[in-house]
Amino acid sequence: MSVSELAALSKLSKSYISQVKNGKRNPSEKLIQAILHDCKPSKQGKDITDAVTAIELFLKSRRDGTSAGTIDYYRKYLSKSIPIIGLQPSPNKISSYLSSLNCTVGGKHAYYRAISVFFHWLYSQKSGLEFYKQNNPIDLVEPPKRAKLLLPCLSKKQVLFLLEKAMSVRDKAIISLFTESGLRLSELLHIKKGNICWETHTIKVLGKGNKEGLAPFGELAERYLREWLDEYQPKETDTIWDVGFWGIKSMLQDLGERTGLQCNPHTFRRTFAGLLRKEGIDSLTIQHLGRWESLEMVQRYTRSFSFQDSMKFYKSPLSNNLLL
Repeated sequence: MSVSELAALSKLSKSYISQVKNGKRNPSEKLIQAILHDCKPSKQGKDITDAVTAIELFLKSRRDGTSAGTIDYYRKYLSKSIPIIGLQPSPNKISSYLSSLNCTVGGKHAYYRAISVFFHWLYSQKSGLEFYKQNNPIDLVEPPKRAKLLLPCLSKKQVLFLLEKAMSVRDKAIISLFTESGLRLSELLHIKKGNICWETHTIKVLGKGNKEGLAPFGELAERYLREWLDEYQPKETDTIWDVGFWGIKSMLQDLGERTGLQCNPHTFRRTFAGLLRKEGIDSLTIQHLGRWESLEMVQRYTRSFSFQDSMKFYKSPLSNNLLL
């Protein structure tokens, strides 16, 4: 769709449309709605040929149950890559583009993941566009090879040190919950008093894709959480924190700078998995406790668990309690 056609359709200026198409400005809700309103299923494959429109349609399809952070991730990587490789690139063009990126292998893999999810949507019936599954170029592209790095997690001693250096009961409650529950930041932010079951030591949370789940917590988190609730006394309908997304990120960043330890929600989530694994808990159980959809992330997070660690829990299947 040309700049003039988009301007006429949305009642927005040509100069603004041109800036959007060139990636200099983000499309407004008015522009997105105008495009969606004009897109009839039978015409979309012919009319929707520019990358900007396709990306916005894709993002629109993700918004139910998708976090703002995930949307920002897709927008960041797709707005840089899709206008260059186009909507119908050859597998070689995608591979060449990934190879040409001036970033780490991890960065290239982030581009690959975003492009892969986008093309699987574009070349499916879900997009409503005339792109067919059998022609999907990403199916023939090998992902960039990543080294199997040991992802950092904290020891029990380091977590206790962070708790000692935390500035308030609230901060101690947040850190202990992150570590003992494996909570994502989005899950922790939305906890209400009624979500906490003290008898079973579980918290009802709303995870990825708006899926309800239960998160466990231990005695240390219970102690700090009870202290904080007594101090703050939130209403039943309000969340239990007096701080939001950026407030928690800022608090953790400050704590990390003061202690020299890596201190962010993802590190605590990895620490949750790592500490449980070192206690002899199997990966499948950790997956269920941490509400991961697959074992892959648990295995990545616990890669530092060694043969020597496993030997601590080894029991011979024949020698123990052997009847002679």
